Amino acid sequence: MDVKRLLLLIPLAVLAYLLVVQWNQDYGQVAPEPDAPAITAPAPDEQQPADEDGLAVPAAPQAERQMAGDMPTETEQTSGSRDLIAVVTDVLDVRIDPQGGDIVYAALPQHRAALGSDRPYVLLSDNETRSYVARSGLQVDGHGGRIGFTAENTSYRLTDDEGSLDVDLRGEVNGVDVIKRFTFERGSYAVDVSYYLANNTEEPVTARFIGQLARDNSPDPSSGVSMGMSSYLGAAYSSPEDRYQKVDFDDVQAGNFNNRDVQGGWVAIIQHYFVSAWVPSQNQQNLQYATTDSRNRNVAAFAGPVTTVSADGEARLGATLYMGPKVQSYLEEVAPNLRLTVDFGWLWFIANPLFWLLDHIQDIIGNWGWSIVFLTVLVKLAMWPLSAKAYKSMARMRKLGPEMQRLKEQYGDDRQKMSQEMMKFYQKEKINPLGGCLPILVQMPVFIALYWMLLESVELRHAPFMFWIQDLSMKDPYFILPILMGASMFVQQMLNPTPPDPMQAKIMKMLPIVFTFFFLWFPAGLVIYWVVNNVISIAQQYVITRKIENDPSVGKAAKSKR
Repeated sequence: MDVKRLLLLIPLAVLAYLLVVQWNQDYGQVAPEPDAPAITAPAPDEQQPADEDGLAVPAAPQAERQMAGDMPTETEQTSGSRDLIAVVTDVLDVRIDPQGGDIVYAALPQHRAALGSDRPYVLLSDNETRSYVARSGLQVDGHGGRIGFTAENTSYRLTDDEGSLDVDLRGEVNGVDVIKRFTFERGSYAVDVSYYLANNTEEPVTARFIGQLARDNSPDPSSGVSMGMSSYLGAAYSSPEDRYQKVDFDDVQAGNFNNRDVQGGWVAIIQHYFVSAWVPSQNQQNLQYATTDSRNRNVAAFAGPVTTVSADGEARLGATLYMGPKVQSYLEEVAPNLRLTVDFGWLWFIANPLFWLLDHIQDIIGNWGWSIVFLTVLVKLAMWPLSAKAYKSMARMRKLGPEMQRLKEQYGDDRQKMSQEMMKFYQKEKINPLGGCLPILVQMPVFIALYWMLLESVELRHAPFMFWIQDLSMKDPYFILPILMGASMFVQQMLNPTPPDPMQAKIMKMLPIVFTFFFLWFPAGLVIYWVVNNVISIAQQYVITRKIENDPSVGKAAKSKR
C-alpha cells in the first residue's frame, strides 16, 4: 500500500473511532428511573385524571350484563384514605393506592436502573413520563365502582425473621365487608392478591374478580438505543389452546383482540428483561380481553367467573400478580407457559438448549463472560468435523490457485469449456468450491439464536466480564471487541484462497469492515462469542492449511496432467 495513503488513513480511522465513542457517551445512555412516589398522594386538585371507565369488562351475555357495567368516576367512588401504602420486601418496593387497591409503583431493589447506579429498576410507575400500573377490582352485585379502602398503617416492611407479609385493606360495598389482602413472600416477585368477602345482608350477592395491566405507549426504559435490535414491548396472553400469543399495542388500540373464555391462562405486558402478569386460578373459567381506558392506555386484562355469596356467607376471590425479571425458573413456578415470555425468537429450539448449557456452565465458573467463552469452545468442538472438512477444501483451493489460474487463462475465451475443465479439476483434486460457505451457513442459525438468547436473558443484564466490559448485555463502550472481531476476520481472509473474480475479491476485503460496523452495537457477550469463535477457527484453519501445503500428493494429478 502507498505510504502516503496509509499515513492519511490512520488518523482518519482514529478520528472516526473517537467520534463513535463520544456519540456512545452522549446518546447511548438509558434515561434514569423516577424516584418512588411520596407516601401521601397528591391533593385532589393535583391528582391524575380519573379513569372514567374504571375496571370495565367487555359486553357480556344478558345474564351477566349487570356485572359487566362500567365503573363510576372518581367522584362517585366510595371515599377512603388517599395515603399511598408502602410495602418493602427483599425483592420488591411497591406503593398501593387505597382508592381501589391498585399497585401504582413497583421497584426491584435487586436490579439497578443503570450500571453503577444506586437506584433500583422501576417496573411500574404512574408519572409524567410513563404510566404503567397493575389494577385489580371487584364487582359486587352490580356495583363496579372502586372501593375506598383503609389500612392500619401506611408503611409495611418484611423483616429478616419473616417469611411472608400480609397487607390488609378494609372496605365495604353494598352491605358486604371486603378485605383486600396482598401476600408478599421472601425472595418472590409473585404477590397473592385476594378479596375476602363477608355478606352481611339477607340476600345472596354476586362478585367477580378483575385484573388489569394498564400501560401507555412510552418507550421501554430497559432497552436503550445501544442495542442492535429492540425487544418486544406489548401484551401477551396464554390459554390451553394458544400457549403464547403476542398482541402488540397497535392491535390493542385498534380493538383487534377477540375476547375469549379460557380455562386458566394468564395475561401479561412484556418488555425487555421484565414482565408483569396476572395469573388467575388454572381451575376456573376466565374471560381474557384487551381494551383501552380513558387515558388511552393499553389494557391487558382478565375477569374471573361470577361467584355467588349466600346470605351471611363468606367467599374468597383472587389471583397472582407477578412483577419482576424474566427469569425462567421464577416464571415456571408461577404459571404454566409463563416462561415463554422469555422470547428467544423463531430459533427458540436452538436458543433454549444453548441457554440451558450456558446456565450450567455459569453455575460452575461464576462469571457469565467466561461462561460464554466456554460455551463457544463447546459449540466449536461440536462443529469441528464439519469445519475441518470445509477448511481442507479451502486449503486445497489455496494451494492449487496457480493451476486454477492457468486453466482460466487457457480457456478464458471459452467459458463453457473452462467450466467443464474446472469441474473435472475439482473432482480430481477433491475440492468443493462451496465448502468455504458451509461453516458460515451452519453457524448463522447458532449466531442468530445466541443473539436473541443474550438479548433476552436478564441474567446477563449488568453482568461483568473483566476489565472494561462491565455489562455483557450492552455494547462494548470503547468498541474494542468489535475491532478485534474485524481483525480476526481479516486474518481469516488471509488464510482463504483468493477469489478468481477481481470484483469478488474486493467485496471480500470489505467484509471485515462491514461486519465491524454492524458489531459496534451488538451486545458485548455476543461479540465475545464471535471473537473466540474466530480465534479457534483461525487456529484450526492454520493447522489444516499448513498440513495441506506440505502434502506432496495434493496437486499431483494436476502436475501429471501437464
